[in-house]
Order: sequence, then C-alpha cells, then structure tokens
Amino acid sequence: MAGAGFKTWVNGDVLTAPDVNTYLMEQAVMVFADGTARDTALSSPAEGMHAFTKDNDTLWYYDGAAWDAYATLTGTETLTNKTLTSPTINTATVNNSIVQGLEESWNVAATAATGTVNFDTLTSTAWLYTNDATGNWTLNVRGDGSTTLASLLDTGDSITVVFAVTQGGTAYYNSAFEVDGSSVTPEWQGGSAPSAGNASSVDVYVYTIIKTAATPTYTVLASQTQFA
Repeated sequence: MAGAGFKTWVNGDVLTAPDVNTYLMEQAVMVFADGTARDTALSSPAEGMHAFTKDNDTLWYYDGAAWDAYATLTGTETLTNKTLTSPTINTATVNNSIVQGLEESWNVAATAATGTVNFDTLTSTAWLYTNDATGNWTLNVRGDGSTTLASLLDTGDSITVVFAVTQGGTAYYNSAFEVDGSSVTPEWQGGSAPSAGNASSVDVYVYTIIKTAATPTYTVLASQTQFA
C-alpha cells in the first residue's frame, strides 16, 4: 500500500496494521544515527519513504531503487551529474571566491563565416567556425531563434561572447554587429573597428555586451585578435 496518500483520523477510528505501515511509517520522517543504521533498520524500504541521518544532518528520500539526499543550503555540497536550469547565485556568497577547474563548452562547427551569423548564446557563448571564411559577415547575437538576448539580460547585466573564425588565403572580417536583429555599433579596442581579417589565421572576436537600459540599449566592447 505504498503511496496510499494522506489520511485524517477521527475519534473512534480503528488504527490497523496497514494504516501503521503506510500512513504512519512510510510517510513519517524517520531519524537514524547514520546511513548504516538506516539501511539496517529498513532492509526493504518503500518508494517515497523519508529518513534523516544525524551524523551529516541530511534528509533522504527513497526513489524506489536507492536513497537520494535532498540538497542543502549550508555547508559544502558536491553536485554530480546535476543540471541547474536558470540558477540564481547570491553574489554575497561568491565574492572573492576561488573557482578551480572551470570547463567551458564551445560550439565547434565545420562552417564558413559569411552573410548573417546568428550567434545563439543559449547554445554556447564561445563558437569556433573551422571552415575558411568566404565573405564578410554580420554577427547577430541572440538567445536563440525564439528567445531574445534582451529577455535574458536585466538592465546592468552583461554577457561576453567569443567568435573564433578560421581564415584562408583570402581573409574576411566582421563588418556589422547586431543584437536580436538590431544594429549596434561596438566600441573597439584600440579605437578603430577592424577593416580586414588576417589571412591563414584564426581571428578571435570577443564582445562584452552590457545592457544599459530596458528599451533595450547596449554598450558593446569588442576586440579582434589574430592567432596564427
């Protein structure tokens, strides 16, 4: 009778053994000294059972195959194979923090830069085109085909994107820049926008996009660096 639901008793009700084994035992939070004590006492746990272990102050639930721990908000936690969707990090807790071994995912595509390149930040914020560019290109930065970058950034937020472009014997360059299909003129490192690419190289463009008003309005800080 695991998962029987919730029951309210009234005066005169008879408490049966199945009531104890389901409504009471399986839906109460049992307390044990540690995981070993829990597993010894509950040799055949039922899905949905909850238990608390005192040695590590952790709340557990049984998923039908194993005991899983609820994430806690204090102490040091290790998340393994977990996906965090739109997480919010309290900056008060991360100031002056040290990050070790941060890995970044690149979108590597056997594609040639030319025309309008839709740069989807929800795919990745770092892209590498491995085929030689075939023409000057307009870079349009957005969330994806159905999500605007404006909807992802609050005023005062920024995002930095990297576009690495492989160049052949004839080089091309980023001739125009857009956010969500609207033209934005970047402020270029060194004071001048590039007017050419670098032959037989990988040109890396870095853009820091700062949302300065809700209209939306942006300040874009850009640079072009040659790698050969």
